Amino acid sequence: MIVCILAVLTLTPHSTAQSNPASAFTPHAGANDSVAGNRLSSLYAGSGYGNNLLYLGTTMSQGNSFGYVSAAYGLKEKLYLSATTYTISGLSPFIAFYSLDLSFSHTFNSWFDINTGFSRYNVAEKLRDTLFGNFSYAYATLGFDWRILYTQLSAGLFMADGTLPYVQARFSRYFETRSFARDKAFFSIDPYVNILAGSTFHTESSQGATGTGMNQGTGTGAGIGSGTWKRERKGRNHPTGTTITSSFGLIELDLGLPAAFSYDFFTLELEPGYIIPLYPGKELPRNGGFLFQVSLFFRIF
Repeated sequence: MIVCILAVLTLTPHSTAQSNPASAFTPHAGANDSVAGNRLSSLYAGSGYGNNLLYLGTTMSQGNSFGYVSAAYGLKEKLYLSATTYTISGLSPFIAFYSLDLSFSHTFNSWFDINTGFSRYNVAEKLRDTLFGNFSYAYATLGFDWRILYTQLSAGLFMADGTLPYVQARFSRYFETRSFARDKAFFSIDPYVNILAGSTFHTESSQGATGTGMNQGTGTGAGIGSGTWKRERKGRNHPTGTTITSSFGLIELDLGLPAAFSYDFFTLELEPGYIIPLYPGKELPRNGGFLFQVSLFFRIF
């Protein structure tokens, strides 16, 4: 039996109220799968749908619904290599962007574990002005199991034209029913609260116009663009007399209630969530509100 936890980062991937879908697969050993940790290799496949894809404080799908298909190969349930393709409603080409992810996790004892990873996102050239530019993300997470609460502390580095640091704290409590159907099935829920912090930028022009956002942006206007990862256009710089200052602070508060049904080799997961934007400034669109995602995962071997 498996429960595939979508990782944001979380960030998580993996993320992401929404974790970054299919960036990592973390099997949970069920009543009839005690040998999972001794399995030399494993292969998973999955797909899902969501009403909006938010990641690191911005919408990767521009507020549109999305679907994805993913596959992951694991070694000893510790090292995972996964690939994911995404499609965005109303946009072409059909495969809007894809990601490649490498992650490693290790449990030291009953209360402490670690997880590290690296992700690369490549978007179709036709959509780089509409969605975002290519970027990479690396992270490290410390997990502490207090029995009544599971805490994950993560630090990450967003890499595009420059680098931006992010940190987040995730607090969750996992519940699982007794197994049934000959010990092959169970239900589980994993409610969580996630706090994301990162860099924000404040722009002020000589004409007195101001703007606040989560990237430095480009263009000839006095403010900055609302897209966090918009591609830099050649030959377009900040106007003369524009001052940019950066600060590190809260970006968003995520609330989620993932619920899953697992039967032997597959898991069906429903994840409603709500994002509360916390970053300053009224110029940047508030990427928040209700989110919903449904995912189906299979363990092939």
